[in-house]
Amino acid sequence: MNQEEKNFQNQKKEWDTDLRDNRQKEEAKQEEKNRKKQFFNGMISGVLLVFILGGLFLAGQQIYQLYDRYKNGQNSAASVVSRETEQKMDVIEQVISENFLNDIDYGQMREGIYRGMVESLGDPYSTYYSEEELKQTQQKTEGIYYGIGARVSMDADTGLARVASVISGSPAEEAGLKEGDLFYKVEDTLVQGMELSEIVNLVKGEEGTTVHLTMIREGETDYLEFDVQRRKMENETVVSRMLDEKIGYIRIAEFDEVTVDQFAEALAVCNGSGMQGLVLDLRGNPGGNLTAVCEIARMMLPKGLIVYTEDKYGERTEYTCDGSRELKIPLAVLVDSNSASASEILAGAIKDYGIGTLVGTTTFGKGIVQRILTLSDGSAVKLTVSNYYTPNGNNIHEKGISPDVEVEFDGEAYLEDGTDNQLEEATRIVQEKLGETE
Repeated sequence: MNQEEKNFQNQKKEWDTDLRDNRQKEEAKQEEKNRKKQFFNGMISGVLLVFILGGLFLAGQQIYQLYDRYKNGQNSAASVVSRETEQKMDVIEQVISENFLNDIDYGQMREGIYRGMVESLGDPYSTYYSEEELKQTQQKTEGIYYGIGARVSMDADTGLARVASVISGSPAEEAGLKEGDLFYKVEDTLVQGMELSEIVNLVKGEEGTTVHLTMIREGETDYLEFDVQRRKMENETVVSRMLDEKIGYIRIAEFDEVTVDQFAEALAVCNGSGMQGLVLDLRGNPGGNLTAVCEIARMMLPKGLIVYTEDKYGERTEYTCDGSRELKIPLAVLVDSNSASASEILAGAIKDYGIGTLVGTTTFGKGIVQRILTLSDGSAVKLTVSNYYTPNGNNIHEKGISPDVEVEFDGEAYLEDGTDNQLEEATRIVQEKLGETE
């Protein structure tokens, strides 16, 4: 190997050494970078973990504090169901159990607690329904019940329930019951001194079953016995007739689901009889189903609002009419202090649109809406949930609707010879309008 080759080999060794040293330095630098990165990531993870654990700890502390306040009755301002009230209820129950003279119905006691919670609202329209009470209420609003087909009222002279009227074609009519008959017994139960609702509930029952009635009839020397089969009955909420050749009369007693078809039929019959003017009687109508009154309003009103409601959050719900069935004949509407709720919705809309004349006295003034909220065990709570307003934005609650023509009812004349002075005035107004349109 000559000198030149030796010099090359030595130079190559130096280059290899430099390359190795540089590689080692780069590897060392990369390793340092990795260590720093791992440290930084670990630090970030640690900080995040501290925050997460700290947040969980704080949340846990808050949950514990809420639970602790609940268990110690410190949250009673927000909820009546607290440890304090539970303890007091336990004490009251124990005091009753140890000291009350008579037998205790603990089921009834529980129902009383639920009922008392709703009654404490101080709202006469909010109430608690047991499962059975809810079923009865639903049947009533549907206008369907299972009974004998006799309207029942209390007789002031005797304190007994009496047959106010008998529905045509009903089981009561078929069995021979007559208007004025007094209830003495239902099955083996003496009914004197009982509330009217209690007596009615005894008479009603399952479809197809029979109820035995012991009745008192004027002119008879002994009690009369009747076995009457219960059937599915539809409340007669609408009655109609022609007052003369041109003027029809329709009375709506209340607004149930069945009322819509009954009103449509009555309107059709009156139209078929040549009706050119109408007297609509809403006196004594306590209201009822909001959907039903809106459907009836759609058979009478022009296009526009029927009514709108607003709840506690200011949410507005509108009920409208397309005006396709607007009633375009002279109209008078009879109202009084017992015309309430749904009947005021209809009367208020008629007045706001100016399509009819209100006759009688100022209405009741119930401008609020109730909703039935069912619970999982079959019971329910009926609560006042919103105000309602007439198309012109009038809130009639506790004010009522003033009639266009005020006429006090003459009770003495009605008792004497059946004269209905309010109906006579409404009829005169329609006749006058017919004279103007002819």
